[in-house]
Amino acid sequence: MYLVCEYIFWIALGAVAYSYAFYPLLLRLLASGKKNNTVVYSENELPSVSILIAAHNEESVIAEKLVSIFESTYSLDKIEVLVGSDSSTDKTDSIVSELSKKYPGIKLVQFNDRKGKVHIINRLAEIASNPIFIITDANVVFDKNTIKELAKHFKNSSIALVDSNMMHKGFKKDGISYEESFYIRGEVSSKYNEGVLWGTMMGPFGGCYAIRKEYFFVVPEHFLVDDFYINMKVLEKGGKAINEVHAVVYEDVSNELMEEFRRKIRIATGSFQNLFAFKYLLFRFNAISFCFFSHKVLRWLGPLFFFLIYITSILLRFDPFFNYTLWAESIVILLVPLDYLLQKTGLHLRLLRLLRHFFFMNLAIFWGMMKAISGVKSSVWEPTRRYQ
Repeated sequence: MYLVCEYIFWIALGAVAYSYAFYPLLLRLLASGKKNNTVVYSENELPSVSILIAAHNEESVIAEKLVSIFESTYSLDKIEVLVGSDSSTDKTDSIVSELSKKYPGIKLVQFNDRKGKVHIINRLAEIASNPIFIITDANVVFDKNTIKELAKHFKNSSIALVDSNMMHKGFKKDGISYEESFYIRGEVSSKYNEGVLWGTMMGPFGGCYAIRKEYFFVVPEHFLVDDFYINMKVLEKGGKAINEVHAVVYEDVSNELMEEFRRKIRIATGSFQNLFAFKYLLFRFNAISFCFFSHKVLRWLGPLFFFLIYITSILLRFDPFFNYTLWAESIVILLVPLDYLLQKTGLHLRLLRLLRHFFFMNLAIFWGMMKAISGVKSSVWEPTRRYQ
């Protein structure tokens, strides 16, 4: 019994350390000195693009988003923008309609019944006319070169999907904005390196990515994370997925822990839907399965590993090493509510805040796992509150 518990402890600890530390380091070492795709379109060769936006009550951000598209360096006659208004009850529709008078490339597609983002994007993809889709959220603002940096890679016929580089704004010391951005920066690095090495980037940031029309796959309408589903279908069919760090987009960073917790539960639920859908790819023993297992599956199972680490430490506590380990783990857990109490006094310690962010991220993953197991019938959800 003792040996079994010890084996479980070290396997669980090793899985966590490998996914969060050693795998990103391994990618960095393997990708050192390697370049991203260099077979790109010149300025006058760039293809026409259809930009697909699902919007529900986005009056606070939709104007800035659309203006950022048409103030880009991309030729305006090569841009089609389809805004799918998902039964918006605010001024979203009127704002889009008014801007379409100035920018004829904008088309408003209204949905009278609430359908959810997946349904909207599936429908917009049916009516989009250009060979390259850019799927993007209403609150993600483009840099002047974003479209060009995304579209240029499609001269390489092997590349099917290109992700953008999300930059955050609106940092506040009283919440989790710095911690969330720190986590995202690490994700960008790993995804970039996966793309450089094998073209097997593990999921774009759903806020903005480009895909060839022929590689767009209709997403099941009860799925919550459509971008990862589409990415995995691309890899399944032999296309390559990469990240372009110069395709910069801007998003207001999450700052309120409970708002981000709600969002991460939805993402985690969708992640397990995708795990159930693509689990067979784990047994192909190639670059796709290696990245899928190392980058995603181990992290999605992280809450179970943390639970096993703590339980086996309790069972092995009569050994001095594991007794010290148990005390250390217990102290770390107690630091989570301590950060909350210090925050109430106006004291913000970044290391403690990072720990609380990590704890709630894994709690959200566990919650999402339970929701996915119990079944998801609809992808309709309320957008994350803007400008926290």
